[in-house]
Amino acid sequence: MTTTQTGARWPRAMFTRLSLIFLGGLLLAHGLTYVLIMRERGAATTDMMLGYLEKDVASSVALLDRLPAAERAAWLPRLERRTYQFELGQGLSGGAPDTVLSRRIAAAFVDAIGQHYSVTASKVPGSRDRVQAHVTLHDGTALTIDMIPAPLAIPAWLPLVLITQLILIAAAVWMGVRLVTQPLEKLAAAADTLGPDLKAVQLPETGSSEVVRAARAFNAMQTRIAQYMAERVQILAAISHDLQTPITRMRVRADLLDDPALRDKLNKDLTEMQSLVKEGVTYARTLQGVNEPPVRIDPDALLSSMVYDYQDAGQPVTLAGSIGTKIVTRPQALKRVVGNLIDNALKYGGDATVAVARDGADVIVSVCDNGPGIPADQLEAVFQPFFRLEGSRNRETGGTGLGLAIARQLSQAMNAVLTLQNRPEGGVEARLRFPGDTQSHPSG
Repeated sequence: MTTTQTGARWPRAMFTRLSLIFLGGLLLAHGLTYVLIMRERGAATTDMMLGYLEKDVASSVALLDRLPAAERAAWLPRLERRTYQFELGQGLSGGAPDTVLSRRIAAAFVDAIGQHYSVTASKVPGSRDRVQAHVTLHDGTALTIDMIPAPLAIPAWLPLVLITQLILIAAAVWMGVRLVTQPLEKLAAAADTLGPDLKAVQLPETGSSEVVRAARAFNAMQTRIAQYMAERVQILAAISHDLQTPITRMRVRADLLDDPALRDKLNKDLTEMQSLVKEGVTYARTLQGVNEPPVRIDPDALLSSMVYDYQDAGQPVTLAGSIGTKIVTRPQALKRVVGNLIDNALKYGGDATVAVARDGADVIVSVCDNGPGIPADQLEAVFQPFFRLEGSRNRETGGTGLGLAIARQLSQAMNAVLTLQNRPEGGVEARLRFPGDTQSHPSG
């Protein structure tokens, strides 16, 4: 059996797994205890029944033997008990007892009356433990003792007690497993909220010693990460600030060159350097987080405005579909992401189509182009910082390799998912999916 098949049969949630293990173990132990107690009680009841049998049968047979033959029939109902009765006659013919209980009953009959009377015991056909003892009284009268063992009596309150015990066991298991898994759920939730903004809520350092240690370690970890990212942004910002002055001086000196071709090449290189520095700082800031608060917006109006701006600038950008509902997100981050995707589509495909639609409760914003596409094995790699796909994209288009990386980080800050896929008719579709809860809850 493969691991996938085993995982499909076994629940994935730790709460369910631990509950099944503990509940199954306790129920098994409870069931075994019940079976052992009932077996012991049954054995004790059988021993008591056989003990009474030897005493009562012996005295009853002796009484019937001393009574006149005409009076014996009237005494038979008086001597009858819950598990056996007396009959005048030969009774039923049968074989030798073949079960443990039937052999014990037969032996009890022989021990009780075999010393004074002629007695044989046989099993009644069609019954498991029913035994008849055939006795011959001193005057030759045939007497049959029919023994039918009664099943173990179960009190009416016992099922209620068992159900109550099962409920208590299930409640104890639920409480115990909940105490164990709840801190893990809180830790997982805190880890999920530790997104690009690095503003996850501090875990409460309460509970058992292990939980306190884990919460304290997690809180310290996210604090260190936030400090490292802040230092990283400060370093990049300082580098960017310090590079502005030499780049400006180099641009001034380049403008003083007499050779126009050399001057243009130097200015182009300086522009790329300046753009690379700015994009690097922007990417670092998106890693640190977005300070923009989530608000409720009309995405149809925002996207229409963006597309009209591109069209006014003479760019072949079109809008298809509508969402028809408001969502809660960060509008500036959304504009930055969609703008980056449209710029990429124009740069590599020549045109761009912005398509919006609903997929169940989710909202989808897609930007499609008609470019050369991306190799399937590199659709995820293009989101890496400074990654440039020169094999399928035009080298002359330039770029820093940070546009998609920034778009991915901003998407995560909006609680959205950004993916790329090749279109069957050619080109690439960049799909931005907002989960359904963005319609009513702030994202992030």
